[in-house]
Amino acid sequence: MRAPETGGPRLLLVCVLATAVAVFTATVPLLRDWFDLRVYYGTVDAWTHQGGGIYDYLLPGTTYGFTYPPFAALTMLPMALVGERTAIALALILNLVALAAVVWILVGPALRRYGWFGFALAGCALALFEPVRDTFSFGQVNLLLLALVLSDAWLLSTGRGRRAGVGIGLAAAVKLTPAIFIGLLLLARRWRAAGVATAVTAGATALAAWVAPGPSRVYWTEALWDTGRIGRLDYVSNQSLQGVLARLAAPGEPSRAAWATAVLLALSVWAWRTSRAVSDEDWTAAFALTGLAACLVSPITWVHHLVWLLPSFAVLLHRHRTRVAAVLYAVLCSSVVWLWFDDASGLDGFLGSNAYTWITLGLLLWLPVGQPRPARPFLSRRAKATPPAPSPAAPMIPAVSGQPTSAPSFSGSVGGAGAAGLGSAGVRASRIDPTGSTCPADAKPQSSSARASSYTVNPPPA
Repeated sequence: MRAPETGGPRLLLVCVLATAVAVFTATVPLLRDWFDLRVYYGTVDAWTHQGGGIYDYLLPGTTYGFTYPPFAALTMLPMALVGERTAIALALILNLVALAAVVWILVGPALRRYGWFGFALAGCALALFEPVRDTFSFGQVNLLLLALVLSDAWLLSTGRGRRAGVGIGLAAAVKLTPAIFIGLLLLARRWRAAGVATAVTAGATALAAWVAPGPSRVYWTEALWDTGRIGRLDYVSNQSLQGVLARLAAPGEPSRAAWATAVLLALSVWAWRTSRAVSDEDWTAAFALTGLAACLVSPITWVHHLVWLLPSFAVLLHRHRTRVAAVLYAVLCSSVVWLWFDDASGLDGFLGSNAYTWITLGLLLWLPVGQPRPARPFLSRRAKATPPAPSPAAPMIPAVSGQPTSAPSFSGSVGGAGAAGLGSAGVRASRIDPTGSTCPADAKPQSSSARASSYTVNPPPA
């Protein structure tokens, strides 16, 4: 079925889709009642107005408190100046802006060809994507961190690498998981960017230690190592490798040796595939693979953390793996893992309750890496010279019709060699016209109020 090409039918289609998305969101997946945002707000309010410690506050009726580094609390201090409802409204606006930035960086040039219609369809699709809708309804910060990290991806892909590193550094100071992107910069031998990111992270952490020395000591010596503050490892929302092992071992504790082995294997695959991506100057795939690895090796990766899979979907779309992307998208919209909320035992539980982990692992192993040579729209830095044109004495070779054009992609070469995406930045290299000799021939158990949060208020007994 082809999309309508005129304004009236397009507007009607968008209205129908938006209505369907609104009805689905309001009736099927129960909203999370701003659970995480209420933790952030309560923490900042208790710290600034009641003299409490950042890591002493617990959300009333729960055992859950603030789990991020002290610098994250510093960035949230403006919430102390407003009421809770205003804080919720501001969080929604910030998440919308961050999501718009992520979409623009990942697929903006391709969507721009369709104008408002393309962006409207993308908005409807993302509203159904479980990690995105959970990020909004929890009031989480994942989209903001993703936007910060991708800002560095955009700089690197458009030849502005000297300015890269700040986004990754800030994201790692707010939450530890994005620090793996510093590893990506080191792997790519982007020493300056890696140094900037490390310096920003260290500086932000030192600033937090100067402003709040007591909470900083508590975090780095106690709270960081207390997994009970975050939630149960075997909870079905934990879609990391640790979560898989915890559900297999439940009600016992997962093997630390098994988890360390799984993490080392995942990081080895990440390093191998990412090295290939950066050697081919495919920053799209490099950042996508790093996001996948972060989700797998983190001890806890709640479903809403899987917004880090969005760059992988952009890679699939740019490489015309539309069917694969559609199938994976449908699974990640289905909330299928919640069918095993009460019991993840047996083969069906092993496969079904970890469905999102299998998707992440599969993408880490098989995500397309590197651009096909015929599809490269510009010469890379490694191209030594343009093949010489045939001499006048040589017989003329007729031009081949139907020369393939380059597909939209935000992967580009670095340092001005060219970038065909990752935003609308101009490309500094000019196209070289080939000569005649060079032309190539369900059930929805999560709707229960008892399951309104990944950090359920009354978790089932271990």
